[in-house]
Amino acid sequence: MSESIYPPAQAHLARMRRDLAPDTEAAFVAFSRQVFADGALPAKVKQIIAVAVAHVTQCPYCIKGHTKAALRHGASAEELMEAIWVAAEMRAGGSYAHSQLALAEIEAFAGTSARTEET
Repeated sequence: MSESIYPPAQAHLARMRRDLAPDTEAAFVAFSRQVFADGALPAKVKQIIAVAVAHVTQCPYCIKGHTKAALRHGASAEELMEAIWVAAEMRAGGSYAHSQLALAEIEAFAGTSARTEET
């Protein structure tokens, strides 16, 4: 049961990805460096945000990589866990907020059914 659907990161696959689209790979790496550099937000905060987003997108590679990066930038376990809880609330909050779509359909159906029964 220790098998995962996500294989461990492998250097030869990273090389293959780079070799198949070197210009795109270089652009992505440059973009990533710029995004996570200190700016209006310090790198530590950006990495904490990345950990939260990685939990929402459910990318195990991102979770591991950005958790390690956040720790290297000085994030505490408590900060990371709070960020993960924010991610959990936001993910659950999407279901809560979108329930209005279902409720509107329920309400419309009930109105249609009531009109049908009256005739």
